[in-house]
Amino acid sequence: MSAGMSQNTNNNLYAEKVDLTKVKPYGDTLNDGKVQLSFTLPVPSGLEAMEAAKQIVLKQGFKEPSVIYSKDLGIDYTYFVVYAEMNVDIDYTQINVPKVDVDTMSREEVEDFIKENIGRDVVVVGACTGTDAHTVGIDAIMNMKGFAGHYGLERYEGIEAINMGSQVPNEELIAKAIEVNADAILVSQVVTQQNAHIPNMTQLIELAEAEGIRDKMLICCGGPRVSYELAKELGYDAGFGPNTFAEDVATFVVEKVAKGK
Repeated sequence: MSAGMSQNTNNNLYAEKVDLTKVKPYGDTLNDGKVQLSFTLPVPSGLEAMEAAKQIVLKQGFKEPSVIYSKDLGIDYTYFVVYAEMNVDIDYTQINVPKVDVDTMSREEVEDFIKENIGRDVVVVGACTGTDAHTVGIDAIMNMKGFAGHYGLERYEGIEAINMGSQVPNEELIAKAIEVNADAILVSQVVTQQNAHIPNMTQLIELAEAEGIRDKMLICCGGPRVSYELAKELGYDAGFGPNTFAEDVATFVVEKVAKGK
């Protein structure tokens, strides 16, 4: 038997040990429940601080806490990294997360899909709206360079991508979408402290409804704390969270456009 075959066999045997109805964190051995926690306490560095960190972890229901790193942050604050063990598990088979349900196409496949099923340029307008000054999210999806080797919509043949940048008032985004007869509006929300993104996202939908365009174009949102479930609750067609790339958004948009939304 070759080394490659032996490795595959061992991997298969190992995988068979996992009971997906009783999933626990993995540290050194399967199902040992080992986790790593990090936090800061407003206490001066020292033995008392380390004991305080252990007690904090114990009160959370963890067992066998061990402070493996601590750092004095000054002004009587201390940062900790603690290893501990948890004794609970979850049934992975019962997890059902609402999400965008598409088979993501490559850029080339999206371009071919547009030619074969739409026959014209798909117009997409995007912006980071409100007071949010961070363009990293909208640029990752729309900018020609894209992100992590995934080219943005500006590079797609058959997509006219209009990136309005950051700190764009909702009124201006809606006006631009009407001006260019957009097929889709993309909204990025990066700054979400105190849930600031929720009233801003809500206002955009209300403006779209007031202008009578809500049912005429797709409106999607994305960001670190944006989920599909939240997006649908606020009236959006879809929400794209972390680990989303341009081809995920492009696939969703062109398939919806081809179906007449």
